[in-house]
Amino acid sequence: MTQTLNQSDQLKVSKKLHSIGYWQDKIRKYLDPPSSLNPTVGLFVGGYCLAGLSIWQWYEGNWPLPVLVALAFLALHMEGTVIHDACHNAAHPNRWANQAMGHGAAILLGFSFPVFTRVHLQHHSNVNDPKNDPDHIVSTFGPVWLIAPRFFYHEYFFFQRRLWRKYELLQWGIERGLFISIVIAGIHYDFMNIIYNLWFGPALMVGVTLGIFFDYLPHRPFLSRNKWKNARVYPSRVMNYLIMGQNYHLVHHLWPSIPWFEYKPAYEATKPLLDAKGSPQRMGIFESRNDGLNFIYDVLLGIRSHKKQRSKMRPLAILFPNRNWKKKWIKLLHKTAVIPNSVRD
Repeated sequence: MTQTLNQSDQLKVSKKLHSIGYWQDKIRKYLDPPSSLNPTVGLFVGGYCLAGLSIWQWYEGNWPLPVLVALAFLALHMEGTVIHDACHNAAHPNRWANQAMGHGAAILLGFSFPVFTRVHLQHHSNVNDPKNDPDHIVSTFGPVWLIAPRFFYHEYFFFQRRLWRKYELLQWGIERGLFISIVIAGIHYDFMNIIYNLWFGPALMVGVTLGIFFDYLPHRPFLSRNKWKNARVYPSRVMNYLIMGQNYHLVHHLWPSIPWFEYKPAYEATKPLLDAKGSPQRMGIFESRNDGLNFIYDVLLGIRSHKKQRSKMRPLAILFPNRNWKKKWIKLLHKTAVIPNSVRD
């Protein structure tokens, strides 16, 4: 009798795992627009307050420079989540408020909101596609510690693919014009020290942080285009606060309209489904010898080929002094090549 009941329960669980309607009901409450006063609004306002505090202390206070830099870094780090959620219309239920938050965050970050939005949506449509995923280039075209400068590729991608819509090219011009005007004013009125120390420096650090936790770690080893496996989850309460939910990045890819502060509960609600789909739920850096080798390679060099026999790094073999070292170099290129599968769903 007990065995029959257990089999019946297992059958019910199996049906639930395969029922689209069941999981739609499970996730629906997280898909609703956030309230007008939500944590993302707090990040937006808080980021500007911290930025203002750091500038005020520069002129009027006596706080040490490292503290001011830390405040500026935290301000920009917070705005990074704001611009990300705003591009998915998940920052505020009001369309105009959502846009205002996106543009405001972009200005503080030195970004362009239409560029960020269009390029990021291309990433969602083409995850781990070497030709069409702009973040794939950011993650696999150099060492991890130099990931921040590669974000400039987004601007190139935006214009190369002509991604703008309606007034977005004008918006790009206004935001870039404002950026240049601030720099020119800094040169003319002699406040470039503030720009270097409290804007450019922290922005570079935030670029490394965003690159690692938004692009690199969530998608490595960059091989799967299957929607259940093209990003990963590495559950952690501490990381959830430090990087504002991006350790649940797969949840974001599966349901992009969920705001960052609901990634964790949405993950916990759908974990049985992710388990059944074989979704990666670990950081996956040193879990195997191959994982460790690829991570060390990314830290030191990071330029990955997408064709084993036609690697762009293969000609460098002529720099090695003997045949044995050349073979080891080519073998390393083969091991670190990224050749994503073509299956998306």
